[in-house]
Amino acid sequence: VQLQASGGGLVQAGDSLRLSCAASVRTFSIYGVGWFRQAPGKEREFVARITYSDGTYYADSLKGRFTISRDNTKNTVYLQMNSLKPEDTAVYYCAADRSRYYGGSLSYLEGYAYWGQGTQVTVSS
Repeated sequence: VQLQASGGGLVQAGDSLRLSCAASVRTFSIYGVGWFRQAPGKEREFVARITYSDGTYYADSLKGRFTISRDNTKNTVYLQMNSLKPEDTAVYYCAADRSRYYGGSLSYLEGYAYWGQGTQVTVSS
């Protein structure tokens, strides 16, 4: 499974962005997908997850501002980010599950086997 993250950019505080994670396989629908982010000097952290059955999970601090969704006809997962803040500045990565057909929560890096290259999001104040 190869993943391509895109949609990052430079925005102002309060703006919105939608990130995309496109997969190379037609069986993408059987994988859960997570978004993580890594700010300079910090560890990579969990942002959101959508399971193969469309269950969703979010980091507590991001609930209400970020929304994860998927379009299996396009083999793509999206991360809609609203009301962006300077502290959202980071490289955002998407990742697909190590196990297929897993419908639960998964917020740790080791649970994901396939990673995209990351897309930079910069929020200015």
